[in-house]
Amino acid sequence: MTRYRIVLDHMSDWRWPKTGLDFETVDSYLARRETPAHRVPRVINLCRRYRYLSAGYYCSLLAEARNEQPVPTVADIVAISRRNLYAFALPELESVLQKTMRRLPDAPEGDFALHVFFGRPDDIRFKRLARMVFDVFRFPVLRLQVRRRDRWRIEKIGALGVQQVPDAQGAVFVDALRRFANARLAPKADRPSPLYQLGVLVDPGEALPPSDPEALERLVRAAGQRRMGVEFIGRRDFERIPEFDALFLRETTAIDHHTYQFALKAQQEGIPVIDDPEAILRCTNKVYLNEILATADLPTPRTIAIDRRSFDGKRLEAVEREIGYPIVLKVPDGSFSRGVVKVENQGDFRAGAERLLARSRLILAQAYMFTEFDWRVGVLAGEALYVCRYYMSRNHWQVVKHKDDGSFREGRYDTMRVEDAPRGLVNLAVSAARLIGDGLYGIDLKETEAGFHVIEINDNPSIEHGVEDKVLKGDLYLAIVDEFIRRIDRARRG
Repeated sequence: MTRYRIVLDHMSDWRWPKTGLDFETVDSYLARRETPAHRVPRVINLCRRYRYLSAGYYCSLLAEARNEQPVPTVADIVAISRRNLYAFALPELESVLQKTMRRLPDAPEGDFALHVFFGRPDDIRFKRLARMVFDVFRFPVLRLQVRRRDRWRIEKIGALGVQQVPDAQGAVFVDALRRFANARLAPKADRPSPLYQLGVLVDPGEALPPSDPEALERLVRAAGQRRMGVEFIGRRDFERIPEFDALFLRETTAIDHHTYQFALKAQQEGIPVIDDPEAILRCTNKVYLNEILATADLPTPRTIAIDRRSFDGKRLEAVEREIGYPIVLKVPDGSFSRGVVKVENQGDFRAGAERLLARSRLILAQAYMFTEFDWRVGVLAGEALYVCRYYMSRNHWQVVKHKDDGSFREGRYDTMRVEDAPRGLVNLAVSAARLIGDGLYGIDLKETEAGFHVIEINDNPSIEHGVEDKVLKGDLYLAIVDEFIRRIDRARRG
């Protein structure tokens, strides 16, 4: 199933094999009045010209009006029309150009042109520059005019029509387009081609990843049952995001991190992503979570946001009176029990708070609740998916005990069916998740004589083989895959 329609002024403009690609003339595309039965939600605009009110301009304009994702967009077309409109991007691009030139033993001595096809250069030595240019100006074919005066400068960035692709670069252009569109030369005879493509962002070197290799393998198996292809990608694959129908983040997220950039880029491209940038923004900051939970009047441990002014004698005494020792101090963006300190007295409070405030203007002081385990309810699209109990690490007050040498020890766990879990627990977890959105969340709760309390909401919850999937097994992964398919189909319908 093709996911891109390629629009040309004339079919004769395409001078290469057409196998596996879907073409349409711009006249046909502009004249269409009805939505086709098999709608392709993305359009590669390969018209000869993109100037204002040209066929190429109207192709992208109508694509956007039809809730299709064109490459380039109308905003791209306007942005590249005059140098003063794209001058903002030149300093960073030229900085990369200078660094590249300094590293080359055989750098060009004079002016030259660099062609960029869907982020791929005709000269592989400028790979990084080409990726950056395509990320800013999403045109199928770009030409950079590079000149050397006092230093190397990008004199002009221009978009080319498909008829201007040099014959010598045709193979590079076609290969770049196929990679971008994820098009195959021909499906295997014994296996139907995938209907969907899911990119899964992972970091093989992460010490505590959200999913272990066995869980990821089961995700692949579940996706195969739904004719969804899965490809594991890393931080260097940022420019490949548009190749996929959906993106699944299986790397620990943070705001000042490439995971957030991946989520944001997918959202900008109209690609379903779990979890979305808004969820990352909200869940990775415990100060924000504390505020929205309090506003929604959901039960939580007594919690106060503090800053350096809280060390004033009266203010500190007020915190101590309201919360009472022991107190748990938390840096807003900690994860997996990191950035969390338990203090027993005022001296420890001051020392622990000083250390954490070096990382953040605000930290949280929270009442310590002793429990033998924490509840975790996994919520997907507003419905509880799994329920686990994570027991405290041996001789420690947290689920994960981090050691000075960088190693860690986790407590034991057990998993139960959602139907067998306390109804009040599940209802509270679902209510908390809905404050964030309709993605995949892990809601951490504690249970005391006073009832259930929400501790935090995780936007990137652990899903490990034999733990979270212990009850549902393969059905857990099928539920995730089915949710992605639902979102993909909804995006395609516009």
